[in-house]
Amino acid sequence: MSGFTHIPVMRDEAMMLLAPRAGGRYLDGTFGGGGYTESILSAAPCTVWAIDRDPAAIARGAALAQRFPDRLHLIEGRFGDALSLLDAAGVASLDGAVFDFGVSSYQIDDPARGFSFRTDGPLDMRMGSEGPTAADIVNHASAETLADILYQFGEERASRRIAAAIAARRVVQKFETTFDLARVIRSVVRPDKSGIDPATRSFQALRIEVNQELAEIEKGLAAAVKLLVSGGRLVVVSFHSLEDRIAKQFMAHAAGRTAQPSRHEPVSDHGRGKAQFRLLTKGVMTPSEAETRANPRARSARLRAIERVAA
Repeated sequence: MSGFTHIPVMRDEAMMLLAPRAGGRYLDGTFGGGGYTESILSAAPCTVWAIDRDPAAIARGAALAQRFPDRLHLIEGRFGDALSLLDAAGVASLDGAVFDFGVSSYQIDDPARGFSFRTDGPLDMRMGSEGPTAADIVNHASAETLADILYQFGEERASRRIAAAIAARRVVQKFETTFDLARVIRSVVRPDKSGIDPATRSFQALRIEVNQELAEIEKGLAAAVKLLVSGGRLVVVSFHSLEDRIAKQFMAHAAGRTAQPSRHEPVSDHGRGKAQFRLLTKGVMTPSEAETRANPRARSARLRAIERVAA
């Protein structure tokens, strides 16, 4: 790759809120295609530490690192482990952090990664290269566990019927491909007026389970706020209700608006006195009509941001 052309969702809004400054130290917790990182580095003579669990993303980032020598540091790992990863890199504080919780377009569009039911590929769905695949879960989890996954992470009302169909089919033949699983789901759930493919919610749920995405989000946000200096900002872009709910509750609590939302105790060390953060977004920001026309994948994006007001 000779250069980066990836334009991240709500880039301009994210950069306006993050407000990169000269000499600043920033975290891109979800490097992906490198769009936010490139925007930060182009906005000011600052330094970025970029984390991604996908080895392919880190490899792609080498070209960007060459353009910004000594200013971009790529780290392979989970953003939920940001505290330990940054500590190992000698980073003790941050002026800002940005997270984009959407699945990378590179991953979705690569059939070999198994994220999409629109192209046939191995039933994998791992954002990294370790741990159980979607096929492992579909073929070995109990029907009850499968139903819980589909309901909790996909908000799929037909979760028990789908899980029963999967359990019955795997007795005859194990699941190996995305098309195979999608066919079974569609045999149980018929299309509705929304036009959304019946397999959408189930594939989302399995992807979240495979990658433990919601727990990672809670841990990643907790790590970021611990490192932010006074005036440091956290910007989060989410793409479905479960992600946005975590971000909303996390930020509301950090700003002193609600009770503790997470078992990971993200800001418990701030005490119960004066709020250490303020909300930078009133409610939630959404993409412009122009952006959603140009990039339909942006239509579900939701952006929220907070700023530390006291260290």
